[in-house]
Amino acid sequence: MPAARLFRGGEGNGVPQQVWHLKNNELFRKLQPEQLERLESRSRSRSFPAHSPVYLPSQSAESVFLLASGLVKVCNLTNDGKQSILAFVEPGELFGELAIFDSEQRDEYVEAVEKSTVVMIPASEVQALLAANHDVSIALTKMIGLRRHRVERRLKNLLFLSNRDRLVHLLLDLAEQFGVCDSEGIHLRIKLAHQEIANLMGSTRETVTILLGQLKSEGMVDVGRQRIVLVQAEQLAMSVHRKAPSLNS
Repeated sequence: MPAARLFRGGEGNGVPQQVWHLKNNELFRKLQPEQLERLESRSRSRSFPAHSPVYLPSQSAESVFLLASGLVKVCNLTNDGKQSILAFVEPGELFGELAIFDSEQRDEYVEAVEKSTVVMIPASEVQALLAANHDVSIALTKMIGLRRHRVERRLKNLLFLSNRDRLVHLLLDLAEQFGVCDSEGIHLRIKLAHQEIANLMGSTRETVTILLGQLKSEGMVDVGRQRIVLVQAEQLAMSVHRKAPSLNS
């Protein structure tokens, strides 16, 4: 596999352009140049075709992963063999971070949604950074805390809310991560089949199809083939007693 420094960008309009994936990640942004250089020299990059596994539950947790390009999803298998999607990861984000604390076999698995390139960082290197850099420790704690909060909120919704309310919460969550505003409403940049939506909210494809049809007939959303627009995002949010989505820049 090529060393991580090999995935620095090429040239555009005759001007060299270097893409520092590690430096652009919030966790590593405040590292000193020599720390970044050491991290890059010990990291490796690898590309994965769409729908291929990045890692499986049976594999040991020896690395932390940084997504350089593409889109991946973090999943679990239920006891009856069904897929449960825990999160989607976009470029610039870390995943598999629990390897820093536990090198045993992973519980979850990660699959490339589209062609993706990841940077594999040895967990031991990140552990050394945590011991030496207070800012990295704080940033990692915030990241893990945010993800735990999202999972706990989804679990709470799964236990106590109706299918409709769970779907509305999910659409609002996706809008915050993948939403783009235009004259029609909030477009979700991510393309999801009804089965994938069901895997995200702990339901069935048939139920998702019925509920999306109801929301569309009420003028709340517009739905096409793997296309969702939140036409009335504020009304959707009010229906589940939460604020309208705050979109990522």
